[in-house]
Parts: sequence; C-alpha cells; structure tokens
Amino acid sequence: MNATSREWLDAGLAFFYPPVCQLCAEQRATPAEGYVCQACWQHLRFIVPPCCERCGLPFPGDITTAFECSNCRDLELHFRWARASVVANDFLRNLIHRYKYNRELWFEPFLADLLLRHALPALREEKLAGIVPVPLHPVKQREREFNQAERLAQPLADALGIPVLTQLVKRVQPTRTQTQLDKHARADNVRRAFAPVQPKSLHGERLVVLDDVLTTGATTSAVARVLRENGAGEVLVWTLARGL
Repeated sequence: MNATSREWLDAGLAFFYPPVCQLCAEQRATPAEGYVCQACWQHLRFIVPPCCERCGLPFPGDITTAFECSNCRDLELHFRWARASVVANDFLRNLIHRYKYNRELWFEPFLADLLLRHALPALREEKLAGIVPVPLHPVKQREREFNQAERLAQPLADALGIPVLTQLVKRVQPTRTQTQLDKHARADNVRRAFAPVQPKSLHGERLVVLDDVLTTGATTSAVARVLRENGAGEVLVWTLARGL
C-alpha cells in the first residue's frame, strides 16, 4: 500500500472510529498505530535469547551455549530454524483472533510493526529469494476473505526488497484446528495438507516461510518440506508470535 492510499485509509477509519484504543477503550490510539495504545503495548513480551536454536522457543535463565529443546528433538522438522517476534500470550492471541476471524483489519499496522521489529534485522542477514506465506485452503480463504499470513508478509517483503511468493505451495486438504492437538497429532494433521503448485520449479533458492503463530512448528515444517522436495535450498521460518 502506497503512502497516498494509507493516508486515505487512515482518514476513512478516523471518520468511522474515534482515535481510541480498540483494546482498552481508554487511551488515545491512531489508525497508524493500529488502534493500540502505548499502555496496551505493555502486555507484550518480545522474544530474546536464550532460546532453542531450532524452533526459537524462549527459555528463562542464563543459558550461554546453543541448545535444542525437547520438542525439536522429538520431531522431524524441515526448516533450518524458526523464530518469532513476540510471545503468544492471551492478550496477543485475542487480538490476532479478532483480526483473523472478526475482520478487525485496523489492527494490521500494529501486527506488522510487531513482526518487523525483530524479523527485519534478523532476516537482512540472510540472502533470501522470497517470502512464502502459509496458504489457506480455498474454502477457508473464501470464508475469511483474506489470508493473514499473506497480508503480514507484504510489509516485511517490501522492507527486505524481496517478493511474496504465493504460487509455490497450495493447501490441498482442509484440516481441523490445531489448537486442541498434541505435537504428534498436529504433525499428522498437516502431513498431507500442502502440495507444490508446479513440481520441481525451484532451484536451490533460500526462502522464509511466514505465519502468524507457531506452536510446535508442524504447519510451517509441512510447508518447508514441500518447498525442499520441490527444489528449494534452506528454508527458514518467521512468525509473528510463538506459543509456549
């Protein structure tokens, strides 16, 4: 979205919604801030080391050596590493739920800001060919009318100067929600959910898979597997939030 379009959007939102935080309804917050005030920012916890070198799960304490958590040792993961910007606490999960399922799209600038704060400096160090948002099944995309991973990928791609690649992987099976499943059931649930759009269309490109929330890594690993089987080189994962 260019600057002029953003200005018109902000003006339209301001006409219908007062510049008040849409979470606490007490403090001032503008459209450019995603209608989230500075007080509500205090509910967020950014992820900092130490964390699992494979999946990015944060750990308390003063761990100074590289380590891999028990979740990763117990699963076959197809990405090199996964990282996230913030912890998926109840506050953030509620906000993401409202964004995804209630179409409260005014939160998007706030979510994109959270994503870019940590993703941008980290991913600038990698020579990436593009960002692959985790695709939705066509039925779910029609119901929701947008793919949150694809929308969040665009500002990051613009900042990195690389494309969003939506024509590499498709979701071919609808899957039940992962929320109530353990890590092995999650992996089984998405094992055959994705397929390449055009087989053998990649030639060693380094890619990053993007999604909104990572818990066990089953979904993003399934996408990474398809990319690697289709000819990609290393696959990284970045998500907005990390479940604990």
